[in-house]
Amino acid sequence: VSLTLVTGGRLARATTNRVDDDGLRVLVERALEAARLRPPDPEWAGLAPPAPVQPVDHYDRATDEASPRQRAEVVEAFLDAGSPDRMAGAGFCQTTSEVVGFANSDGQRLSGRSTQATIDGILRHSGADGSGSQTAVDLASLDGAKAGAGAAARARLGADAIDLAPGRYEVVLQPTCVADICEFLAGFGFNAKMHADGRSFVHVGEAQLDPAVSIWDDATDHRAVGVGFDAEGTPKRRVALVDAGVSVGLVHDRRTAARAGTVSTGHAIGGGERFGAYPTNVFLGAAGDARSGGAPVSGGSLDEVVGAVTRGLLVTDFWYTRILDPKTQVVTGLTRNGLFLVEDGQVSQGVRNLRFTQSYAGALAPGQVKAIAPDARLVNSSAYVPSLHLSSWNFTGGARG
Repeated sequence: VSLTLVTGGRLARATTNRVDDDGLRVLVERALEAARLRPPDPEWAGLAPPAPVQPVDHYDRATDEASPRQRAEVVEAFLDAGSPDRMAGAGFCQTTSEVVGFANSDGQRLSGRSTQATIDGILRHSGADGSGSQTAVDLASLDGAKAGAGAAARARLGADAIDLAPGRYEVVLQPTCVADICEFLAGFGFNAKMHADGRSFVHVGEAQLDPAVSIWDDATDHRAVGVGFDAEGTPKRRVALVDAGVSVGLVHDRRTAARAGTVSTGHAIGGGERFGAYPTNVFLGAAGDARSGGAPVSGGSLDEVVGAVTRGLLVTDFWYTRILDPKTQVVTGLTRNGLFLVEDGQVSQGVRNLRFTQSYAGALAPGQVKAIAPDARLVNSSAYVPSLHLSSWNFTGGARG
């Protein structure tokens, strides 16, 4: 149970996992005591007024009731994909279910429920690792064998990997990488607090990204997960962020909306007074998809996208990514679990992991997106994204420096 309490303009929050009368009484007492010790909050924007929530159905009863055996069977199917080559492997299958109730003293009353299932694993062959993952609202949609087959194929391709000199390379980034890009663009760019504080790269109304790309946030889309309202009780809705390369919107909570003279977009998160609003259901697709809701269609199949690369890299995943400069979206990080050299349209061999330092906004700048593959999928529950073929990515060294 989380309680937000405001008295005399002083705001405090408290949480507890006790739901008995004594536990709730102590929760209120703690919040009151904390509020008395704090100064008035001049940016407090009041409570969310009563408002209906759009119908959102991201719940599956079978997933809610899934047994450990059912989850283990998905992991077993994943690991079996490496059995012919006696690959070492590990993985997990997780199912979660949440029921959220919200109420405030201005009369807003909301409830929602959601489920989520994930398979994530890794297989190793001759010192090379290959990973595979899937996320969905329902456990039945997970295909452990398919995820494992992809991981096994990447592990085989990665054997006898070579070192590659640092430099700029044409790349095909798979969805896990693109989700990482969207996380930084959304959290540090289209966040209205970052924008108001002068720390965002976004200039609303300007063509900042490639015209092939549109980005939007939509918790009501059937491909998303989660409930239909935010931490302040504001209903969520679709918000366009980039339309055919043009930055067109920001996400707001009640604080930033009041500051900007607009209304909340339903993107408040706990503790948002420090960080700001955050998009949690981001979609990236070919220009026009934001309006139609369809999947990205440019670029043909992923194999055809890779086939258009004369010399470059196919990148499976990023990790340990850290933003160096929110204003320019320069991020540093590493590749992992599958990095491959592409020559004359064919994956030729594995490459040892590389470090990169790259502006995420610059990588998607006008003229930089060569193709968008039709393989969009849900990644980490927060982004529904495809693979991207980009003109240039700046690799600065090996994984050890």
